[in-house]
Amino acid sequence: MGECKICNASSRYISQELAVCLACIRDKPADALKVAAQAHMKSRMAFGLPVCRPDDPDGIPCNLCVNECRIPDGGIGYCGLRRNAGGKLTGVTKEDGKLSWYHDPLPTNCVADWVCPGGVGSGYPEYAHVKGPEYGYRNLAVFFHACSFNCLFCQNWHYRKETLRPYISSSESLVSAVDSRTSCICYFGGDPAPQLPFSLNVSKCVREKNKGNIVRICWETNGSMQEGLLDAMVETALDSGGCIKFDLKAWNEDLHIALTGVTNKRTLKNFKRVGGKIHLRPSPPLLIASTLLVPGYIDEEEVRQIARFIYSLCPDIPYSLLAFYPHFYMSDLLLTPKSFAYKCLEIARKEGLNNVRLGNIHLLK
Repeated sequence: MGECKICNASSRYISQELAVCLACIRDKPADALKVAAQAHMKSRMAFGLPVCRPDDPDGIPCNLCVNECRIPDGGIGYCGLRRNAGGKLTGVTKEDGKLSWYHDPLPTNCVADWVCPGGVGSGYPEYAHVKGPEYGYRNLAVFFHACSFNCLFCQNWHYRKETLRPYISSSESLVSAVDSRTSCICYFGGDPAPQLPFSLNVSKCVREKNKGNIVRICWETNGSMQEGLLDAMVETALDSGGCIKFDLKAWNEDLHIALTGVTNKRTLKNFKRVGGKIHLRPSPPLLIASTLLVPGYIDEEEVRQIARFIYSLCPDIPYSLLAFYPHFYMSDLLLTPKSFAYKCLEIARKEGLNNVRLGNIHLLK
């Protein structure tokens, strides 16, 4: 049972750590975001990460994502990957990254499995081995150990234990992990955004090494990257038969900041940018959206506005509504109610979207 520090309301649908309710986030954002900022500071201090985006006018700029950090001498960027060491930016590069990987038999539990070549054979024969699920083939799942956001409900929060550790992995070792049964690579995390030069370099090397073979390149991301890097992702995904999966966490910017610590303006702008290119390859779909149905915070209005936004770009863009499991600093919340999830599904369809589904339905209460 959480209590809102602004209106004093108490409910199972108010996170005890966030300590502010949805109504106050929307109606009293200035006060609500001050409260939410305390939760974000606490969660980041626990892992030795900067409590806020470094913005030293004399610092070294890092422009890979929406945070556009200016890292002071001796300090690290918001994501924890890069350090200003005496005026020189050190840390991950296009050759070395903070990540882990594993092979996952296809079809796998992917946000796009219901529309992608590995899951249903879309794009066959150019991008898929068979007309249906690619049984016998594998996905190379690449998990990045850092993120440009700070989601208090993070479903993969354990990566934070690895972010500041000194070890790195080479691009060469990851390229060598692609074998004859690997038909796709999916970069996720954490988030790929802070390490896009690495994933783009690996993807280029993999494609050169496997010319004539099907190796799709996909990203699952919060969409916060710099435009030039996004364009490179789109080109790689288009050419290889891969897709870019955007997690649209919230529509209301104040709610997005309260939940993730970061604005969603860049994410929505980037989603629209990719949306303008989906006609270049209708199948398999280039762009896919998802939203985690966080009880008490992502309500019908959030889903309605996100669905309208997607519809304004193209009604055929696949949209997955994902059931929530209590995690990280919002572990006291409930599972997504089944009735609410199906209501959101109906709302998205009423807004004109042609390709909507519920994901993680085993978690629905």
